[in-house]
Amino acid sequence: MLRILDITLFALHIIVIVFNCTGWIWLRTRRFHLWVISLTAFSWFVLGIWYGWGYCFLTEWAWHVKEQLGETDLPESFVQYFFDVIGLAILPSTTNIITVSAFALSLLLSVYFNFRQRRSG
Repeated sequence: MLRILDITLFALHIIVIVFNCTGWIWLRTRRFHLWVISLTAFSWFVLGIWYGWGYCFLTEWAWHVKEQLGETDLPESFVQYFFDVIGLAILPSTTNIITVSAFALSLLLSVYFNFRQRRSG
């Protein structure tokens, strides 16, 4: 059962990341994207006040499962974990720059397209 939960959390992470990076593109998903990326920002910056900048509750859940499965030395971020799993030797500092840049660009585009659409519609 833990293995299924591990795979589910891994897949959910990938889905959220891809959606956070691309959900602003399609008119039908823009409003939902704004909610999802806002939830991500809330986790990173508001919950991050107490748990550390960039805190992701989804990563915490996934790491608890992985620890129960015997995995150790898990990185601080899921994106770094993903890069490690697929064999990309990227420094954590570079991963953080990539992650924050993609997030900021996606957030700005989401806000722009969501509010531009309301003004012009």
